[in-house]
Amino acid sequence: MTTHAHLQNMPPCTLANASAKQQELLQAANKAIGFIPNMYARMVIAPDLLAMYQLGYKAVREQSGFSAIEQEVIFLTISQLNGCKYCSAAHSMLADKVSLVPENVWQAINQGHPLEDIKLAALNQVVSEMVTKNGHVSEQAFKAFESAGYSHHQMLYLIMAIATKTISNFTNHLFATPVDAPFAAYQLDSNSSIT
Repeated sequence: MTTHAHLQNMPPCTLANASAKQQELLQAANKAIGFIPNMYARMVIAPDLLAMYQLGYKAVREQSGFSAIEQEVIFLTISQLNGCKYCSAAHSMLADKVSLVPENVWQAINQGHPLEDIKLAALNQVVSEMVTKNGHVSEQAFKAFESAGYSHHQMLYLIMAIATKTISNFTNHLFATPVDAPFAAYQLDSNSSIT
């Protein structure tokens, strides 16, 4: 499938040319993260898009009941299935350096290999089916998810995670968003392995 970065030539928003609403969002990101990610500088062109993304992302991080490791499994799985190089690099770095996900776990997701950990494998499978089957989950995957100790409440937060990552993944597709320097070492090459 041929893809086109239709908005690639649209200039990103900067603090210098931002409206008051855009500036508020960018300054908050800069304060929280320490820099303004390239993705944010593009999303904020439509400020409500970035605000919606941040609301969903924060809710998954703080309210879903998933551990930091599980959150990265979720976000990485979605980004991989959506073919988003930017988010795959960003979440690989976060998995490795922040959430302390075992390397064999995040590498397996990036390479499309099954996960050895039974609980994480059940989570990965449910997320994969939700993304690839438009929200439909097989009985087998659902039972494995429940048996692994996940709740129905958490299943609903997977919808939010998928919606949130779809916002960022699709934005990055349209803009061909350049990967930020902090994530650059985690970019995938054409063979789907960390370069």
